[in-house]
Amino acid sequence: MALRFGAGVSAADTDYGTVLLDERSGEYWELNPTGSLVVKTLMAGGDEADAVAALTGAFEIEPAQARHDVEALVRQLRTSGLAA
Repeated sequence: MALRFGAGVSAADTDYGTVLLDERSGEYWELNPTGSLVVKTLMAGGDEADAVAALTGAFEIEPAQARHDVEALVRQLRTSGLAA
């Protein structure tokens, strides 16, 4: 399922990944390069399987671990209200 940020959430790429700002609370979230790749894949319309494929293609990671990591990140982004 594609991902989109909630209202009041902005993102900025850095040399170390992506920083998210929740403008409602003033909290910053930092995504490392793997988290950035997952978010970019999902924001571009990809689903979680696409994000897993992107991770395994770009990093030395087993598909099962990549799937777990993608699911955990998406769950955390949605639970925190950063993404829908």
